[in-house]
Amino acid sequence: MGSHQESIRDDSPRPLPTPATAAGREGLDALLARPGRAVIALDFDGTLAPIVPDPDQARAHPGAVPALAALGPKVASIAVITGRPAEVAVRHGGFADVPGLDHLVVLGHYGAERWDAATGTLATPAPHPGVTAVRAELPGLLERSGAARGTWLEDKGHAVAVHTRRAPDPQAAFDALRAPLAGLASRHGLIVEPGRMVLELRPPGMDKGAALRSHVHSLGGESVLFAGDDLGDLPAFAAVDTLRTEGTPGLLVCSGSDEVTELRKRADVEVDGPAGVVALLSALAGHLG
Repeated sequence: MGSHQESIRDDSPRPLPTPATAAGREGLDALLARPGRAVIALDFDGTLAPIVPDPDQARAHPGAVPALAALGPKVASIAVITGRPAEVAVRHGGFADVPGLDHLVVLGHYGAERWDAATGTLATPAPHPGVTAVRAELPGLLERSGAARGTWLEDKGHAVAVHTRRAPDPQAAFDALRAPLAGLASRHGLIVEPGRMVLELRPPGMDKGAALRSHVHSLGGESVLFAGDDLGDLPAFAAVDTLRTEGTPGLLVCSGSDEVTELRKRADVEVDGPAGVVALLSALAGHLG
């Protein structure tokens, strides 16, 4: 008799990482116990999409949309919270018209914009007047400051970003611009948000933490997972800490890199960049049946 072993498949889900903290373990346990009341929130660049020299070329990891679509019907909501305009994240992520992503929202410009997958609608506020003024003054300020070759501007509509990743010495160019950009932002009622070789000038009160807390509260979420990679994600980490004190268990995930280590120190789980985030989302979907 021939053996049929070769036709047997192992359909058991991939193992989930064990969170390094008791609070993280509580958050994961709550998510697994009641997934229909859980909110899964994620940054885009560096978390769902690899960091690339030109942000216009950034695209979600090939496994991101399938993983999100597998997870989406099993949880209360999936939220992508990004500093990018929402419609750019939707386009670069490939999130529109995907079966399984009816519960996905994209909170762009740190929550100032909202795109809903269920309706395809985009809600966006009027731009801050300070952004218009900064947009006009930035080229002259960069010239006067002797900005390094390769420094370039990205107009995000509700914010303006100065990138140094293409400069011969990206970190030196970044450090040299922090003070002059902070002065410019202050004069026009804006703040400077540092990131991975980028300094973003944007209105105050717009951050991923406020966006995350508002979204979780609006849904009556009973647990939350947030994954991020950069300094702009620290407010969301802090928001999860606050939600925990209010009785909502949470899990903090760091999409690890060598450029930014602050999140690694705060995270309950660290994974290996966007590929690791995708693997974690896929494993969660598998464990939720």
